[in-house]
Formats: sequence, structure tokens, C-alpha cells
Amino acid sequence: MNMKIIVNGAGGHMGREVVRLIQTGHRDATLAAAVDPVGGEGFYTSLFAYEGNADCIIDFSHHTSAGVLTEYATRRGIPLVIATTGHTESEKRYINQPARYIPVFYSGNTSRGIAVLRGLVRQAVEMFPGADIEIIERHHNRKIDVPSATALMLADSVKSVRHNAVPLVGRHNDGVRSRNEIGIHSLRMGNTVGIHEVIISTAYETLTLRHEAHDRALYAEGALTAAEFIIGKKPGLYNMSDIFG
Repeated sequence: MNMKIIVNGAGGHMGREVVRLIQTGHRDATLAAAVDPVGGEGFYTSLFAYEGNADCIIDFSHHTSAGVLTEYATRRGIPLVIATTGHTESEKRYINQPARYIPVFYSGNTSRGIAVLRGLVRQAVEMFPGADIEIIERHHNRKIDVPSATALMLADSVKSVRHNAVPLVGRHNDGVRSRNEIGIHSLRMGNTVGIHEVIISTAYETLTLRHEAHDRALYAEGALTAAEFIIGKKPGLYNMSDIFG
């Protein structure tokens, strides 16, 4: 299936990776339009400036563009993959609304390995109901959102089993660990692509589940997989669990 893709945020690190994969013929995709407000050769500076055909939009722009992005996709009836992170609660409402009219794929991480990790975390938490749980995430020193969307997804996996669990971002003062907390710690250094660890510890043993991304192309490839998945789907909100279970 040939997919005509609009890449929103095409001038950023991840947007460039998606464009590069498309231009190398990855997943039989073609570039319908590259959009970035900064502009550049061959770029549209606004989504609404492009009126041509497209099968899907892949968004790697900035969370503040959620309103414009979803308005454009809804008006034109184009399926939407949102791989941008850091959305506020009000911005997430922009994402939920168009799912009544078009298929919308939304995930804080498009890695197949993270999808597997989330399943392993749920299984492990079930096996260790009284264990202490800590999440450590490492990223490059330019990353803005803290904690990462992936760390929050992993915390949600814990909460799906341990319903009273409460995420605690960082440890402050002389605070003693509470029984229900999920500690989340964010490290920002160098050019680290992304490392996530979930540590599950009892008085007798410790289990560490770890995922490391080696190349940002991982997330671009995942976004194209998501695009291929939602094209032709009914309106609704989809995520990585819908692809991999």
C-alpha cells in the first residue's frame, strides 16, 4: 500500500528522520508535504497551506500546535498520527475531540520494544504485589518534558495492576517512601537517545526491566507503522496496544 504522508514538524530532529525514511522508500510511503513553521526549501510553513491529497498526517512538531493540527486533520478528513509529547491536559482534549470523526493514533512512544516492556511491567507487578517500584529515564540534554511521556506510560502500566499506586516525580527533602508510590527519576545528559528502566524490588530480590533506544529512526519507523495501521480504520483513538496487543 502506497501511503501519501504529510509530515508536520518536518524540520525537527524526529521530523527529519521521518522524511528521510520516506525518501528511502520505507514502507512504500511517499512524501505528500513537509510542514514546519521555520520553513526551508520545499517546506510549507503552515498545514493549511497544503491542499493536496494525503492518506495520513504524522506529527512530530510541538505540543502547543495540537489545536491547529487537529482542526486541519478533521476538516480534511485525514487520519492522524500524533507522536509529539508533552501535551497539557487542555491540549489532550484537542486530541480526543477529532477521534469522533477520524482515526487518531496517539502515543508517547512509538517503539515496539516499549510496547513489549509495558506488557512485561504489568506481568511483573502482578507477580510482586508488595514490591517497591522505581522508574529511571535517561534522555539527551535538549529534551524539554520531564518526566518523559514514556516514563508516564510505564507508570500507567503499573497503575493498571496496582490501582492505588501514585507516581512521585523525583525525591525531595527527607521524604520517606510511601507504600503506594512509583518513584520516577529523570536524567538529562549528552546525546542519549532514550533509556528506560523499571526496577521492582522486595526485601529478597530485585528485578530490573530495561529498554534502550539506539537511534531516533526507531521512533520514525514506529510512526510510519502507526500510519499504515490507522489508514482505513474507523474513527476513534488508537495507540500502540491496538497494534501489538
